[in-house]
Parts: sequence; C-alpha cells; structure tokens
Amino acid sequence: MSEYILCFVLFCIGLYCVLRKRNIIKIIIGLGIIEYAVNLFFVLIGYRAHGRAPILAKDQAILNMVDPLPQALVLTSIVIGLAVTALLVAIAIRIYEKYGTFDITKIRRLRG
Repeated sequence: MSEYILCFVLFCIGLYCVLRKRNIIKIIIGLGIIEYAVNLFFVLIGYRAHGRAPILAKDQAILNMVDPLPQALVLTSIVIGLAVTALLVAIAIRIYEKYGTFDITKIRRLRG
C-alpha cells in the first residue's frame, strides 16, 4: 500500500511543478514526473508477489502469473511520452529563440 502512496506523492510533485512553476523547462520536467508516476502506477497494478513472467509453456501450470497488459501499456506510454517530451522541448527552444526567455510571465507581457 505504501508504494501507491509514494506513487501519488510523485504525481503530486509533478502536478505542483506544472501548476506553480513559471519556467517552461521546469514545466516540461514536471510533465515528465507525472508521466513516470502514471507508468509506475500501471506497473504496480500488474504486479503480483512472487509472480512469474507471462510466458506460457506446455509443461508448466499457469499459477501466479504477472499481468502482461499493464506492461504493454507502459511500453507504449514510454514511447509516446518520449515523442511528446521531444515536441515540448522543440517548442520551448522556438519560444526562447523568439522571446529570449523561458519565463511564461514575461512571454505573456510581450505578446509578439
């Protein structure tokens, strides 16, 4: 149960970074932390104590197997998260080239 609480704390830290920070790079890092917290939560859902890998064999019975669906979802989420992070960094670089700052309050005042 404590793993779920720590996962929630990690999610709250990322949410704090997204909502309260004014630097675009810190916001992107906060989104990454949120993504890691959600991925960790999915892995925790599929975990079973003393579980074995989800590989079927003819001579073995299916006992206490780890759920493979959350693992597949996390792998897909990692790939999508990498693409989103790369896109956000590219947008942040373009904003810096145009405005010369990563501070969103200064960017709002410039409106150019």
